[in-house]
Amino acid sequence: MELKDKTIIITGASSGIGAAAALLFTAEGAKVVLGARRLSELAQVAGQITQSNGQAHFLVGDVTDPGFAQALVDLAESEFGGLDGAFNNAGTMGDLGPIADMTEDTWHSVIAANLTSAFFAAKAQIPALQRRGGGSLVFTSSFVGFSNGGMPGMGAYAASKAGLNGLVQSIGIDHGAEGIRANALLPGGTKTAMAGDDPDTHNFIANLHPMKRMAEPSEIASAAMFLLSDRASFVTGAPILADGGVSARLV
Repeated sequence: MELKDKTIIITGASSGIGAAAALLFTAEGAKVVLGARRLSELAQVAGQITQSNGQAHFLVGDVTDPGFAQALVDLAESEFGGLDGAFNNAGTMGDLGPIADMTEDTWHSVIAANLTSAFFAAKAQIPALQRRGGGSLVFTSSFVGFSNGGMPGMGAYAASKAGLNGLVQSIGIDHGAEGIRANALLPGGTKTAMAGDDPDTHNFIANLHPMKRMAEPSEIASAAMFLLSDRASFVTGAPILADGGVSARLV
């Protein structure tokens, strides 16, 4: 029971890594507050948890809305008495293509979903963790935009994730003495809707990794669980790779 009695917010919780995290965290004793844009899928994940005697509440909304981050915190505090951590997992890849061909709308939407939303989340969540006496924040980043992890056509995505890694470092520095940890989780290719369902595409992505496969969402969720647990008590301000070795291959 790695997360026993901890209250955790999870965004992007209606599918993929977020849904896998919701199921894993509650199996490990957490109480969860789930956020995503799709009502039916989000309700289904919450229903799976409650049917297994877990504790979950959910709220539909968009992470680019600054009020949504605060509403999730308010729900955690009103239903569960406080907040111990968050897995800020929602994000988007956006339309792919070279910067010269990229529209301003694509740039702004990717930055908003992947980076500005993290600012909104941290701004709402840090005071709640201060009231709790500490806690842990995990933000889903990417090997793309980290070190030598570049990919064609992903300029906005790479910029947003590189900025997110910098934001996480600053949070770790500013709030470490308060018992608040913040880390970026950098997955490799994972079997989610973002990766599509084309077998040839999956095969291409798999072969980028030394392990010659893509991750299951549950594997990335397990890495997030470690960072949220007390086992990671001396880990903060760090980019944590769970990428099947792809970034090592690109160095």
